[in-house]
Amino acid sequence: MILTLTLNPSLDRTIEISSLVRGAVIRATAGHLDPGGKGVNVSRALLANDVASRAVVPFGGAEGRQLVRLLAGEGLDMVTVPVSGTTRSNVTLAEPDGTVTKINEPGTALSPGELDTIADAVLAAAHEADWVVASGSLPPEVPADVYARLCRRFAGAGIHVAVDTSGPALVSALAAGPALVKPNADELAAATGMPIRRVGDAVEAAAKLRAAGARTVLASLGADGAVLVEDGGVWYGEAAVSERRSSVGAGDAMLAGFLAGGARGESALVEALAWGAAAVGMPGSRMPGPADIKRDGVRTGPPDLDRVLTSDHPAPPSKPDNALPGHPPVGASGTDHLTEPPTPEPAHP
Repeated sequence: MILTLTLNPSLDRTIEISSLVRGAVIRATAGHLDPGGKGVNVSRALLANDVASRAVVPFGGAEGRQLVRLLAGEGLDMVTVPVSGTTRSNVTLAEPDGTVTKINEPGTALSPGELDTIADAVLAAAHEADWVVASGSLPPEVPADVYARLCRRFAGAGIHVAVDTSGPALVSALAAGPALVKPNADELAAATGMPIRRVGDAVEAAAKLRAAGARTVLASLGADGAVLVEDGGVWYGEAAVSERRSSVGAGDAMLAGFLAGGARGESALVEALAWGAAAVGMPGSRMPGPADIKRDGVRTGPPDLDRVLTSDHPAPPSKPDNALPGHPPVGASGTDHLTEPPTPEPAHP
């Protein structure tokens, strides 16, 4: 069973438009309202393909209650945790050529007590899990080492932790030795301080994340495919997409496919790419089912390191203080609660 945690879930409204013109009145051609949040989407993708999953979902306010209703309507196995704030709403503007403009609210702060309640829910459900997926942005005022603490808590119990986040939360998690991280090209550039312009750059950056503690790196490169770097080797893959409707949730579907495919090797990369490509062809943040997933459109093999990516992913203007290499271990706590102060502990218990 795969357990997912989404600290900052959302209601995702996708509006399809013919073109985006700043300052104009634009008529929508279609609209969709879906439950959102990266971990929520991973669970929804797994559910659509009959893979056992459970989602831990904090919720608050009218938007949060609507989120829970939508998830219940899909039949998602979930543990809901009420919080005092209001669940955020995100808006996506999708154009026919696949261009997506996203407006994401920051979310609501979680108190230390609410974080502890969420942690208790995760820990109670994790005894049945093979994987815990900690993913998505952090709400305001939540410590950046939250995901690192989860990694350390579950490592000794033999539960694999996958982390899909960005910024300080990603770099902090690396020091705790997650089994898997799934950055995109922009997140690779931000974490390593190096531009990602070629497939070789993505491979080099992924190797830096592994050197910092991650065991496996699945790096999504958008329309350019994905790179998988693990102990067994390095693979590159890409998938054909006949019609691009929305990239929202495609990375989450990719992660779900990778886990469902065994989370190792070229065969898992094929599943990841097939699921991600199928999600791109779906409206809004809908998740693909078995009939939507076309594995015969996936090509994998050794990476062409000199291949230039169709989009440039520059390094940050100035290297962030928390970028690799040389970032000190953060969140080295082996405690059950996410808000307790960290205590020294070996990196790999």
